[in-house]
Amino acid sequence: MPTSSCPSFLHPPQLPAVRSIGWRHPLNWLARGWRDLCHAPGLSLAHGLILTLIGLAILAFGHNRFWLMAGALSGFLIVGPVVATSLYAVSRALEQGQPVDLSLVRRTWTRWQSCHAGAGRRGYWCLVQFGLLLSLAATGWVLVSASLITLLSPVRIATPADFLQHVVLARDGQLFVLWMALGSFLAAPIFASSVVAMPLLLDRRVTVRQAVLTSWSAVLVNPGPLALWAALIVLLTLLGLGSWLLGLVLVMPLLGHASWHAYRDLVDARDFEVREVPA
Repeated sequence: MPTSSCPSFLHPPQLPAVRSIGWRHPLNWLARGWRDLCHAPGLSLAHGLILTLIGLAILAFGHNRFWLMAGALSGFLIVGPVVATSLYAVSRALEQGQPVDLSLVRRTWTRWQSCHAGAGRRGYWCLVQFGLLLSLAATGWVLVSASLITLLSPVRIATPADFLQHVVLARDGQLFVLWMALGSFLAAPIFASSVVAMPLLLDRRVTVRQAVLTSWSAVLVNPGPLALWAALIVLLTLLGLGSWLLGLVLVMPLLGHASWHAYRDLVDARDFEVREVPA
């Protein structure tokens, strides 16, 4: 009598090895990210400028539509790891002593799908799939946030000024504290799923499932250092946002380059085939 086999998605996939790191590593990632930025300032700052212009356009369009602006900015920030894909490619090229120019960025975004001819679904589309997952996460956060504030706020929140006056600067502050706690609770699994997933997808022939599970494994092995890394990301991003987004011109490429070095220190992916962009 034949034995029934479990569906393939129930079998745990092979994952890259994860290294244990120390508390100083996150600061070292920022230092190495700054070095990469200085070695390729034009390309790096161009990424930051484009992202900042997108953020400013969101603010200009949604300045009097709070939930539209909040949703767009949330999606913009959460999908940041995907937008930084070409920054990872720049850091990898610098690490390998390869030329870094506009051609590298163009090939990263336009020719990645051709690096796996005949390799099924493990090519370019894994980047798109991961971006869609992050977009869904951003949408979920906005819906939950809107439900919470609509339910508990004493007045209707329609504009950023309403949110600032009746939530952030409210006399008791309980709703703002609850909103922040909920945001932290929902952001934790997003961070755990993406901390090394995107650089791994760019660097090696792995699936989205393998990349996300490896990212979770890195967090479980290094909870303290990666909590510090998450705090540094939040702090630098808030500084960028607090300067009317102008600070993001520098912050976004810095974090993008640093994230590549976080991946390199956390993950040993030597057993997986390299994902090369065709010349």
